[in-house]
Amino acid sequence: MEQLQEQKPDSREQKTNRLAAEKSPYLLQHAHNPVDWYPWGEEAFNKAKEDDKPIFLSIGYSTCHWCHVMERESFEDPQVAELMNEAFIPVKVDREERPDIDSIYMSVCQAVTGRGGWPLSIIMTPDRKPFMAATYIPKESRYGMAGMLDLVPAVSSMWNKKREELLANADDIVSAISGSMRESTGGPGLDENTLERAYQMLRNSFDPANAGFGTAPKFPTPHHLTFLLRYWKRSEEPMALEMVKSTLRAMRMGGIYDHVGFGFHRYSTDSRWLLPHFEKMLYDQALIAIALVETYQVTRDPLYRENAEEIFSYVLRDMRSPEGGFYSAEDADSEGEEGKFYLWTEEELEEVLGEIDAKLIREIFMTSPEGNFLDESSRTRNGRNILHLKESLRETAVRRGDNYEVLRRSYEDSRRKLFEHRERRVHPAKDDKVMTDWNGLMIAALAKAARAFEEPAYAREAVTTADFLLSRMLGPEGKLFHRFREGEVAVEAFLDDYAFMIWGLTELYQATFNTEYLKNALYLNDQLLARFRDNVHGGFFHTAEDSEKLILRSKEIYDGAIPSGNSVCALNLLQLGRITGNINLENKAYEIMQLFSGQVSRMPIGYTQLLCALDFSVGPSREIVVVGNPESIETEGIISDINKEFIPNKVVILKPAGTEEEISSIAEYVSDMSMKDGRTTVHICQNYNCNLPSSDREEILRQLKD
Repeated sequence: MEQLQEQKPDSREQKTNRLAAEKSPYLLQHAHNPVDWYPWGEEAFNKAKEDDKPIFLSIGYSTCHWCHVMERESFEDPQVAELMNEAFIPVKVDREERPDIDSIYMSVCQAVTGRGGWPLSIIMTPDRKPFMAATYIPKESRYGMAGMLDLVPAVSSMWNKKREELLANADDIVSAISGSMRESTGGPGLDENTLERAYQMLRNSFDPANAGFGTAPKFPTPHHLTFLLRYWKRSEEPMALEMVKSTLRAMRMGGIYDHVGFGFHRYSTDSRWLLPHFEKMLYDQALIAIALVETYQVTRDPLYRENAEEIFSYVLRDMRSPEGGFYSAEDADSEGEEGKFYLWTEEELEEVLGEIDAKLIREIFMTSPEGNFLDESSRTRNGRNILHLKESLRETAVRRGDNYEVLRRSYEDSRRKLFEHRERRVHPAKDDKVMTDWNGLMIAALAKAARAFEEPAYAREAVTTADFLLSRMLGPEGKLFHRFREGEVAVEAFLDDYAFMIWGLTELYQATFNTEYLKNALYLNDQLLARFRDNVHGGFFHTAEDSEKLILRSKEIYDGAIPSGNSVCALNLLQLGRITGNINLENKAYEIMQLFSGQVSRMPIGYTQLLCALDFSVGPSREIVVVGNPESIETEGIISDINKEFIPNKVVILKPAGTEEEISSIAEYVSDMSMKDGRTTVHICQNYNCNLPSSDREEILRQLKD
């Protein structure tokens, strides 16, 4: 199949190891390795105890470039494999399928080495206690870095001759990690000053020359942008909005964006957004789309809407599963080279487009005969180009004195030709597992776009995904599951699965006003509270109380490439609390903020998704109840007015005339809210105080903007 790159047919690869029976694309990529891999499980742990060997735990994911490099160098090498099989019980884990395992051992690696990343290499006892950690390990030692050929015999010798020292080291590591993960006793309460400090930190780290935050490498980090939009709304600080606009513009114009087929690559390896790490992740598409949708609401600049729509075009075209979910990722590599699928020589451009059109495209995308892409091994230019822009198409039209619409049609015709030509290339591998958490993010993005863009097609796509997840990923006991692939549902859900799914369903209710999605959000939230919540200190563990017992049970708040489950839960609880009028849900959100307030206060820039919840909590926030006939033009117009505005700290409820019992049973406080003089009527409550109901659209907008 296209998703998994074809294995080279040599005699060694005719034999498979235990990973051949797995469903994970990442594990299947290693099924032909001469390394005698085990999947994570009791068989491996019992074998390690029986043979008295340490475990070599290797964690990665299918679209990880350096994971592929380490596989080619070491795991496909018979000499390295023989050493590993003799010294260890080798275990492979897909970090996306088992984020609970990855989270714990990544914390180990960061504590031991001061850095993290994938591939993640852990050497541990048969009891799963780690005593050595690293990321990528070369085959041969170089530049002071031990290679596999030297490392494996050295560890084996220590295991046999200095075991007590290793075991003591393992106990110390587990004790230290356990201490660092132990719940905080809280700190100074989070308040509006915390929001101000986070803004100042972001401003100080902003790159005024290239946009974005920090230097190289540069990551999108969309929750920085959505926080800044809320800060701008609160403070009217123009620089907060300018940082958002310039960052999104720089990302859209840079090489981090796929200008031919759309969608964002993982991150930029340089400070100018030019040279990307070429893998594409579903979560990046969803989170960046949310930032674009909200920026469009603020600015009404079509640039941001067009960019969001291009992302959805890519995801719906290339990442949609037949069952209705979305695939996880696309690889950076094809034919053994990173980025090969996305690069162009000027000769190729002319071959596909002809001399005249190629000249325009070369000008627009700033290509050169020598190329702007460096060969990875030789670090020399090889004539291949990363397509990127220095100005928008409108700016190009003005500079050239061209009619914009004529130029746009010519550009789009050339882009389609390049896309059709590129489709005939060998595609990067596609990780075709469907994961509940990342799909929840995409539901939220599509639902937000449906509202802001007045585009019901996006709501229908979100409904398709939500219905698939609710029908296939909820087990017979009502528990949510994490992964679906080739008809198989597996791995009980983690905190992020519940949190992101609840977020998506809450947004979907407000896009469709179908109470079934709100009911399911509340049901999953009940499950979350019952099985994941720390009833002593507050907050949520990453795993459920009845999940597999690992060496630690972690609780996380840091908002990294993906927002933390606790941060998203805080906002979910606030929104669901406001929708239902259940103050107990809001109190649990405050518990999260208080629990982690010490570390958030020290470095608020690391928790910008949580700060979005804090912004909601500080207020002002609104509950907007629309009472009327859902099919009437008047009701549709009022809802459209509400959806166009950037009012992040709000919930919207529709009480449909004639069938209001259902929503009234969920949100009892709307029972007495009614239509005025037979017209659609809006009841707006702000900070627990309700305004007089109104049917006048201008008055409603005035109240919303006040």
